[in-house]
Amino acid sequence: MRRLQTDKQSRESQAITEYPTTHRIYTIPFASVYPHYIAKAEKKGRTRGEVDQIICWLTGYTRRGLEAHLKKKTDFGTFFSKAPRMNPSRFLIKGVVCGVRVEDIREPLMREIRYLDKLIDELAKGRTMKKILRKEGDSA
Repeated sequence: MRRLQTDKQSRESQAITEYPTTHRIYTIPFASVYPHYIAKAEKKGRTRGEVDQIICWLTGYTRRGLEAHLKKKTDFGTFFSKAPRMNPSRFLIKGVVCGVRVEDIREPLMREIRYLDKLIDELAKGRTMKKILRKEGDSA
């Protein structure tokens, strides 16, 4: 019985990480989710500036570029595909978001979105910005 449960959990986990390339989140404007990131951070005593710093660190956008995309209501797919330079240290981001290990997500765009979700979660949990941004010398 235990073996069957493990196999079922494994199949469910695998199904969750294999997102279709036309997932609904890809077409949602980034600007419609951004206020939720801010609210989550502020509810825990963090700031919009810290959220912006995380987004800019991950994507390579400047704050001005981020503001432009928010104003244009760019969808998630475009926001991430047009990112100037995805941070190479993003692969150090590990953990679970919505019950799925971010490092196990196969669909590249979904993985990038979940990396951002994970970083915002870490901010809300009180981690230092140095650890969130995987600064040199940290084991995050």
